[in-house]
Amino acid sequence: MAGALALAASAVQASPALASPQRLGSRVLREGMSGKDVRTLQADLTQAGFKTPAVGFFGPITEGNVKRFERKYRLKVNGIVNSGFLSELQLVLASGAGATDATTGSGGTGLGVTKDPTSLIAPLGTPVVQDGGSQHLGERTLKQGMHGHDVRVLQGYLTIAGFPTSVDGQFGPATKVSVIGFQQAHGLEATGIVDYAESLVLRQAVAAALAGGAVSNATINSDGTATAPSGAPEIVQEVIAAANTIIDKPYIYGGGHASWNASGYDCSGSVSYALHGGNLLSSPEDSTGLESYGSPGPGKWITIYADSAHTWIVVAGIAFDTADYGGPNIPSGTGPRWRSNPTGNLADGGDYVVRHPSGL
Repeated sequence: MAGALALAASAVQASPALASPQRLGSRVLREGMSGKDVRTLQADLTQAGFKTPAVGFFGPITEGNVKRFERKYRLKVNGIVNSGFLSELQLVLASGAGATDATTGSGGTGLGVTKDPTSLIAPLGTPVVQDGGSQHLGERTLKQGMHGHDVRVLQGYLTIAGFPTSVDGQFGPATKVSVIGFQQAHGLEATGIVDYAESLVLRQAVAAALAGGAVSNATINSDGTATAPSGAPEIVQEVIAAANTIIDKPYIYGGGHASWNASGYDCSGSVSYALHGGNLLSSPEDSTGLESYGSPGPGKWITIYADSAHTWIVVAGIAFDTADYGGPNIPSGTGPRWRSNPTGNLADGGDYVVRHPSGL
């Protein structure tokens, strides 16, 4: 009898039909895994705007799209599908895969996630009546714990103004941090509360950002370090400060990919290090990976140029690059250095993709 039970148990374990009964969310998924839950994940990614063949095997294409989703929605970029990833994915799907508002009008909850905050710029010139409603930013004073369409507009405007904020319609701790950062940068009292007067200051900042008039160039100093321009967002200052710490490192192929602290850096390792300094990247990316980073097109403060062979980053008008296309080459030698010519590498004939961190 014992032998028969063992044989039956072995048969059950060997049965393909019973080996992968997983429901999406019942286990953590990563590259190399397969099953019905992987197929469901792939279908959901496609519905969310990240076209993924529903083959049931978690391969490089699926991992790449998981990472693109993570970047887009400011999750930890590791290619792993855990409960946090699935919660964000379901929120995106519930909102219509990139829709703006779940509801509109005063009192609307507006809980959909907006992928592109510039889709919220229409209310810039809208007359605002302070009536306590939530249809337009400025109708009521906003603080932590509130929600609505006006909160979503606030979050979108903060992102455009250089303080990246998840646009979910909920005024949580992260939104308060962004509000305080904006207030400090514009000489306002850092209360984390947005009243009508401050909403006008924010609208003016957004208008200036969209016009491209708020950016001035960083300065390359005599020692090769760079100084951020006055008024640069804190994230931009952090990216520049991080880059400054590795300007004396040599060029080493693959450098900066096994560890953030390396004896030398290659082109993508340098760019990854600088972005990581601004909390814009959680793990190093190669140049091909950077082709899908963030949002398309040039940024207001930060722009990334990437193709399969090379990448560099432009921060506040100057380039951080391992290739010398416009000095000064200080310190001397190879490796990541600040360059005064931001787009000199375009002359090398590379097929560069232009990207930028969302909101910057």
